Amino acid sequence: MDFEIFKTKIEGKDQKFNLTDAKERRDYFLAKAGAEIEKLKSYAKDNTFIVYLLGKKNSGKGTYSKMLAELLGPGSLEHFSVGDMIRAVSRNIQDPAKKLELELYLKKNYRGWTSPDDLIAAIEGRDTKTLLPTELILALVKREIAKRPRKTLFIDGFPRDMDQVSYSLFFRDLVGFRDDADVMAFIDVPTAVIEERIKYRRICPICNTSRNTKLFPTARVGYDEKLEEFYLICDNPDCSGNDRQKMVGKEGDNLGIEPIRERLEIDQKLMEKAMTLHGLPKIFLRNSVPVDAAKNYVDDYELTMAYDYEWDAAAKKINIIEKPWVVNDDQGVPSYSLQAPAVAVSLIKQLAQTLGI
Repeated sequence: MDFEIFKTKIEGKDQKFNLTDAKERRDYFLAKAGAEIEKLKSYAKDNTFIVYLLGKKNSGKGTYSKMLAELLGPGSLEHFSVGDMIRAVSRNIQDPAKKLELELYLKKNYRGWTSPDDLIAAIEGRDTKTLLPTELILALVKREIAKRPRKTLFIDGFPRDMDQVSYSLFFRDLVGFRDDADVMAFIDVPTAVIEERIKYRRICPICNTSRNTKLFPTARVGYDEKLEEFYLICDNPDCSGNDRQKMVGKEGDNLGIEPIRERLEIDQKLMEKAMTLHGLPKIFLRNSVPVDAAKNYVDDYELTMAYDYEWDAAAKKINIIEKPWVVNDDQGVPSYSLQAPAVAVSLIKQLAQTLGI
């Protein structure tokens, strides 16, 4: 895929923003896309719409949804993950009462080739690589949406397989959003970016806050002289282990994308197939910009920084080195990775244009 580079740079304006600071990030959005944000807020007062987020695993779908929700206001939209829904259903049917409730719902509302009893057995015995029948997924999605107030939906995880692509044309009708505008948002993230997001991810074992030693460190970094190893210290103010809790890698993260390589390849094919659909407006978001083109399209502070560490043994202190993160995109072009707000600006502007507001 070769998405057009979206320009966020505003000529003649040299104002800089710290995109890790909540207030400055909001000021950034207003400076870059204030008019479109106001139009979307006004539109959302009387209208709802559906956005299908299509991107590889760990491409930032939840992050962009959350940013837009913060800008439009509380309760304005909901990020709906099909994967999270299935995992919740799998947990819930361990409770006999909830299992019976699901059985009764499926017998009344499900239409498909597999019996409800076999579907329940499939949910109970599923593994992460086994995809449940599309008809079941649609029934479960409709059930979950019916429990919630009607609002704008950002759907993450549908379509998830080739046979589900055509269903997306009729998805809004199937789940009861008959007159809503709907749009597909494709997210292009270089595989190298996903690889390093996973490999350098660190989690607080107490509060589960997630950071990244290379790309998103905490305010405090520690050094183990015996192991000659740097580590992050959780800085979540609500964490009971704050100021002392060492963050750790998740099991398997050191393998990078290898455990999910097959899933990433399927996601890529899904996006390519979905791009051929007619009748659905499309938005294209790219996470990276070629190094030799960056100065014309984005501001320096919109680039993702990479962090390295040096131990000064004499002074017993850590020196932190910061520089723009350069990776090769999937075509082998040296590129800068963009911070999430810059990609969200592209989403906001394209969404306002697509909705015709």
